[in-house]
Amino acid sequence: MAPGAVLWFGDPMSAVPLRKNSAATATGERVVSVLGATGSIGDSTMDLIRLGKDRYRVEAITAHQNVEGLAKLAREFNVRFAALADASKLGALRDALAGTGIECGAGENAIIEAAARPADWLMAAVSGAAGLKPALAAVDRGTTIALANKECLVCAGDIFMQRAAKAGARVLPADSEHNALFQALSSGNREELTRVIITASGGPFRTWAVADIENATLAQALKHPNWSMGQKITIDSASMMNKGLEVIEASYLFALTPDEIDVLVHPQSIIHGMVEFSDRSVVAQLGAPDMRIPIAHCLGWPERITGPSQKLDLAKIGQLTFETPDFARFPGLRLAYDALRAGNGATTVYNAANEVAVAAFIGQKIRFGAIARLVEATMNAVVRDGSAHTPANADEALAVDHIARKTAEALLPQIALKAS
Repeated sequence: MAPGAVLWFGDPMSAVPLRKNSAATATGERVVSVLGATGSIGDSTMDLIRLGKDRYRVEAITAHQNVEGLAKLAREFNVRFAALADASKLGALRDALAGTGIECGAGENAIIEAAARPADWLMAAVSGAAGLKPALAAVDRGTTIALANKECLVCAGDIFMQRAAKAGARVLPADSEHNALFQALSSGNREELTRVIITASGGPFRTWAVADIENATLAQALKHPNWSMGQKITIDSASMMNKGLEVIEASYLFALTPDEIDVLVHPQSIIHGMVEFSDRSVVAQLGAPDMRIPIAHCLGWPERITGPSQKLDLAKIGQLTFETPDFARFPGLRLAYDALRAGNGATTVYNAANEVAVAAFIGQKIRFGAIARLVEATMNAVVRDGSAHTPANADEALAVDHIARKTAEALLPQIALKAS
């Protein structure tokens, strides 16, 4: 191992660093960029940067189509470059930033440009498969990436991690669960690992009967008991598809087999992840349900920074409880394990079909219970016709994603009819 190199967890080529390395500690100003700056993760990230303005300079920020929100942030942080994914909003963004000297752009290439601009640290929080190419642009620069986009790994995990390792990029998990595992894993070595345990709140339907879950409304699905998140991820949490995506993500991030990943329902959302070692010691990471905690860990890494989140008062909480996840009520979680074991691009299909299903549910085209049925039907159909395969590059991953979406859309009327 070269002097000053970081010890890696899992495969020697893994891009997920295990232990701190004092030689890598940042000194002076850290240049950062935030993809998805106006979303829930972006908002928490900008809040942390705001609290440490003397430590950070913002190079680039992006949003989907929120002109006003992006322009406000661009002005506040005096960024070098601001970009919108929606190409039709370029004129409006230029007008909003007139006279500031801030460069701006719009469209897919502009988002990729934002990711490719020089920065020491980048938050990848663009949701969906659309976040893959921008994140890879940052990976190829060899920068430190705080990854909050599950789809990068679910759609193209092998590609993403291999390119990160080749470029010398560090991938820091910004999701609360994977960040918890990342912290806990530093207590041992790969050969000592028995399993990791990802916790799940159980969402708003944790105690509901199957029949009631089937007919849950959008308003009910959006009432998460612990977390304040965007619409898509909140619905995924209600169906536990989000936890399925996290299982897949953990497999790629930490070089784990499906049998080395367990899920445990923990309604209080205080323990976010645990790691069990061969001596049966279990190391857990705890914290209040506040996304600023894992983001702060990533933003300060390899040091820790002072965060604004509330202190954890276990005496006030009183008790922590745990349950085994019910695959009968939440089949989306079972399907994630099926996809991991199937390989050949099945995880890409799983994610794409779920995005179509959630959009259909929001649009009142299918019932809540039909989300998992559409995903399963899509996975079966794509495997049967041979369209699924392990992608060799980002374009192939997006091609499989496209096929899966088209298949899911074609199956929608059939699934909707069965649910009626």
